[in-house]
Amino acid sequence: MKWYSKYLQVYEQPFASAPPEVVGFVKKKLRKLSENKQPLASVVLICHNEETRLLSCLWSLCDNECDFPIEILAVNNNSTDRTEAVMQQLGVTYFNETKEGPGHARQCGLNQAKGKYHICIDTDTIYPSRYIKTHVKQLMKPGVACTFSLWSFIPDERHSATGLWWYEALRDLHLRIQSIQRPELCVRGMTFGFNTELGRKFGFRTDIIRGEDGSLALAMKPYGKLVFIHSGKARVMTGYGTLNNDGSLFNSFKTRLVKAFKGAGSMFTRKNEYKDEDNNLIKNKCDYDNAYSLR
Repeated sequence: MKWYSKYLQVYEQPFASAPPEVVGFVKKKLRKLSENKQPLASVVLICHNEETRLLSCLWSLCDNECDFPIEILAVNNNSTDRTEAVMQQLGVTYFNETKEGPGHARQCGLNQAKGKYHICIDTDTIYPSRYIKTHVKQLMKPGVACTFSLWSFIPDERHSATGLWWYEALRDLHLRIQSIQRPELCVRGMTFGFNTELGRKFGFRTDIIRGEDGSLALAMKPYGKLVFIHSGKARVMTGYGTLNNDGSLFNSFKTRLVKAFKGAGSMFTRKNEYKDEDNNLIKNKCDYDNAYSLR
């Protein structure tokens, strides 16, 4: 059985149907973690309409094996479903951020975090039991500014297992090559950790639809190493996000392949500044809504 299998029983399921023993375990663990007044790491979820995925994410985080104190925080970013109600029922420490968009939500969490190290979490994602420990172990090394790791997609009936395997294998190869000179382009918020003090020096960008995570990593680049963790201990399982927006696995692969070939030559040169693409700038409320749907 896959390590993530047990979490799928509550993933994208109504909270009311969750097994009482699961809810009870998560509540008890979160209550205990809230007693840590000096956590070494802050584990921070951002949530926008995540009522059916919040429990699975928190359950996986509560199962994490840590031999140091941590805190788990959540940010409710203008959810219109029962996300906040689920947060209250589970007892997770949370904050409301009324300025919509991942950048605002992540910045809110960063402002509230007490830990020396900051672990970003996406609520549609499930985390392996040594995820937090693996990231923090690297962050504690001298000269490390931030860490990032890999992800796989949660299997479902709409996507071929063979197709996903090939897609992820080729994508991982591309990321490994790209990370040699441009590691910031490999960073995703769901698998991103960094030194809290350094993160606060720059903060998350709030004017872009996506890329607030990579932009922060880029800002940190002159101050320390951006460490790419290849270990399966830090490989997460996540939803389909932009894959679904592309219409199919094949279309998504084609889109990314064309983009990769266009930028193949530049992958081998270091870059310290990128020009914003006009279609990635937030200009109105509709763009804020897209900031989550396009992730």
